[in-house]
Amino acid sequence: MRRLRYNVACSLDGFIAGPHGDYDWIVSDPSIDFNALFAQFDTFILGRATYEAVRSQGDQNPLLGRQVIVASRSLRQAEHPGVQVIGEHLTEAVSELKSRPGRDIWLFGGGNLARTLMDARLVDTVEVALMPVLLTRGVRIVPEGAALKLSLESAESLVSGIQMLRYSIDYGA
Repeated sequence: MRRLRYNVACSLDGFIAGPHGDYDWIVSDPSIDFNALFAQFDTFILGRATYEAVRSQGDQNPLLGRQVIVASRSLRQAEHPGVQVIGEHLTEAVSELKSRPGRDIWLFGGGNLARTLMDARLVDTVEVALMPVLLTRGVRIVPEGAALKLSLESAESLVSGIQMLRYSIDYGA
């Protein structure tokens, strides 16, 4: 079965975006092979706000030409032909998507979407590029909700100070 991987950059104090959705605080590291990272996935799931931020990058949008699913109750499919918009029955659609053959699925963001899919026990891993930055406010990696037990699968320190951490989620019985 395909894995749903919440793969995200995060500040040391737990934010994935600044207070205005900004992400210019993300540290660059030339040792990260983004082509190899993106090759691990054939599907990307985004919340509406993350989709709008990525879409605003125009030709620099890293998801152009890829299968993108946007979880949104406000966007209309007809206005976004390059992506699949899911407004209802999201957890059922993601569960069905995971059962199909293919590469892993990247839960690209944001925190509210991650919480929804974690609550449904659909997220398999949390993969954090922990940035050497303190934002003190912004969009949390996940909003408040049930605590989840994580098991460390791997950790790597990069020269830039970024800590690459991968955890599996233990949902229990």
